[in-house]
Amino acid sequence: MRMANKFGIVTAGASGMGRAGAVRFAAEGAAVAVIDIDEAKARETVRTITAAGGQAFALAGDLMDEDFARGIVHETKKRFGHLDFLWAHAGHPSVSRVEGLDLKEFDIAMNLNVRAVMASTIEAIPFMRERGGGSILYTSSTSGLFGSPFSPLYSVAKWGLIGLARSLAKRYGPENIRVNVVCPGTTDTPMLRVLVSRPDETATKGKDIDELIRVRGSGSPLGRLARPEEIANAALFLLSDEASFITGAALPVDGGKTA
Repeated sequence: MRMANKFGIVTAGASGMGRAGAVRFAAEGAAVAVIDIDEAKARETVRTITAAGGQAFALAGDLMDEDFARGIVHETKKRFGHLDFLWAHAGHPSVSRVEGLDLKEFDIAMNLNVRAVMASTIEAIPFMRERGGGSILYTSSTSGLFGSPFSPLYSVAKWGLIGLARSLAKRYGPENIRVNVVCPGTTDTPMLRVLVSRPDETATKGKDIDELIRVRGSGSPLGRLARPEEIANAALFLLSDEASFITGAALPVDGGKTA
């Protein structure tokens, strides 16, 4: 069991990559707090875990609420008694335009993609210190590794997460707290359809969304979309003790696209 006796948090754990991660971590022995704005789906993830003999609970709320973003850490510690890992996976696809941009959209992108992550991290570190170490994982994107003409706001936020992780890795490495980043490529999740079909994305207007998704998937050397479980496998490795000498890394899981 690769996560036996580990207690932690997965945000955006109700669907897609987050759900796949929560289920996989629990199957590997972890107790998981499943966080999502969609309470029904978060509880469905928990039912899947507990039906298989795992341990989990759901918390529903908006991570852009600072009190909630901080509170998920304290509630997890209260229920489990310990905190070993945090996968800050929740994100926002943001609008694609720059010209005519309402800066409120910028604030939304930064608040969910970066500020909420920081809020949870701030609270998690002292509890991990109590355990003699821990593992923090952020979800960036290949758009955080190279520029995206379709998602400038998303890119700036996801680049920021990589910078944050690398800085924290240096600061907290001496305390055995590791901080890494997983950078998914195009992945077959509900969020992908939202991203491709944004109303302000002029490149998609009048085009078949399913075909656009297929084309995006075929852009990697492996010639297909990633499956959520494939991102979850990478997250499992980075969070587990198998990655005990890895910190400050930004791992592309993109079918070779960034190669």
